[in-house]
Amino acid sequence: MRPVTRNLLVAIGLIVVALLALGALPSYLGTGDPYYLTAEPIETEEPTADVNNVTDRRYPFMMGALTADDGRSEGDQMGPYGMKEWFTHTPFDEVDALTQRVPEAAEGDGVRVSYEGEAYYLEVEQP
Repeated sequence: MRPVTRNLLVAIGLIVVALLALGALPSYLGTGDPYYLTAEPIETEEPTADVNNVTDRRYPFMMGALTADDGRSEGDQMGPYGMKEWFTHTPFDEVDALTQRVPEAAEGDGVRVSYEGEAYYLEVEQP
């Protein structure tokens, strides 16, 4: 095998390994106190985002909060230098997605949703 071909194959292999590491490692990079998505029952006549037909694969933090006894999802830690957020799904992403889907349901830093006939206020919190 010619040295140029060998070097090219080594470079391609290193790039593939680096890309795989970028996909797997960020979920393990977490620093600081965790952030939680909380769901607080509310009474409102304001518009809400209907989340009855969403799955926990698309909105794992929201569904975790809505179905948890304490109204709080699993925690998510921020990564160093903001790098983790580029590659992973966060509670902030879910609130932003719902706010973009139904802009009039946004309130403050959270969003109002309706789930199984009840209204909830979802917000990202850090204890």
